[in-house]
Amino acid sequence: MNSLFELATEKVTIISGPYGSGKTNIAVNLAMDIAKNGEICRIADLDIVNPYFRSADNAKMLKEIGVHTMIPEFANTNVDIPSLPPDYQLLFTGDGKSVADVGGDADGAAVLGLSHDDYVEAGYKMYFVYNRYRYVTVRHEDALEVLKAIERASGLTFHGIINNSNLGEETTEEVVLKAIPYAEEFAKLANIPLLLTTIPDWLDIEGAVKIKDVTKKLF
Repeated sequence: MNSLFELATEKVTIISGPYGSGKTNIAVNLAMDIAKNGEICRIADLDIVNPYFRSADNAKMLKEIGVHTMIPEFANTNVDIPSLPPDYQLLFTGDGKSVADVGGDADGAAVLGLSHDDYVEAGYKMYFVYNRYRYVTVRHEDALEVLKAIERASGLTFHGIINNSNLGEETTEEVVLKAIPYAEEFAKLANIPLLLTTIPDWLDIEGAVKIKDVTKKLF
């Protein structure tokens, strides 16, 4: 694949993976790509468990480029109550395409299980974000257990793996290239195709997809 946009083949594209993998950054970049390709797009922040990396933080920027944001009622407030976006059903019934940013463990993915039939009826593709340099995915067995836990909790199936191995601002070409064989090994173990490798937009690596660092950390 040559772009994130090519992932959005169904009504709903679900992006999930271990915390710290960069899944939210992938989800936001995907929503941006869909909008830039002239399609109506909405992104739903369904990461209702983890308060650190959320697509809700990017709501203003996304609205400016035409992406409708669906965020929990209490996102970016001091109220710590897990909740779904009030317009959640538009994920399935609204015009255009939808992106769902989902928590990276069984608890976070449980929200998918609650709407399992809606995802199946609307049509979905779910992708697992892999980052070799995060402690959860250092061992393939641990990463696979996270993947399987998400599938069990949601009742849905992963259709592909996105290799997003990076070290933030310290990411170099060598950092990316060293991680690719590990991503390939993990994909083989999981029996799920490795679809693409993403890189920061300041790098140039043949065959990799450039993405912007558009997420921030909440402290």
